[in-house]
Amino acid sequence: MEDDRTRFVELFRRHYGAVMRYAARRVGRDRAPDVVSEAFLVAWRRMADVPADDPLPWLYATTRHLLGNEIRGRGRQARLAARMGEVVEMVAADHADVVVDQVRVRRALAELSEGDQEALRLAAWEGLDASAAATVMGCSRAAYKVRLYRARRRLAAALDPVPGREAADAALRPLAHEGGS
Repeated sequence: MEDDRTRFVELFRRHYGAVMRYAARRVGRDRAPDVVSEAFLVAWRRMADVPADDPLPWLYATTRHLLGNEIRGRGRQARLAARMGEVVEMVAADHADVVVDQVRVRRALAELSEGDQEALRLAAWEGLDASAAATVMGCSRAAYKVRLYRARRRLAAALDPVPGREAADAALRPLAHEGGS
């Protein structure tokens, strides 16, 4: 029991920050602490199942499952709010170029399937290598690499402007300046 306690304390000390960032990027900073607490509770209860050599992918996979529960719960709340006639107002994006780019990427990412989003996030946000990401997603390394390749292609397509739109925008630009200044 004491060995498990010592191992858990070290596990928590070394990986809490990474798991918190992982959760916060998916459910926000307000809900992340609850999800992370649940993840470490699962780790404590299943300490024998936590890999000793590289526990972070296991923690990410556990957190991912808990996040699924959280996201499904949010969906239920949203449906309930819609039935009650409440309108949730979206936060307006800042007009700074960086924020606009972030919003553009997040929107393109939101158009992708959950599996594509997760493959991209594990590589780009979590910095996991293919083996660790495959463990989190519950597939082989080769399958993860194929998923990541396809997800990157789909994200690039979602980020591409609509064909012919640049020409239409250029044609309308002079009209935007007429009559005002």
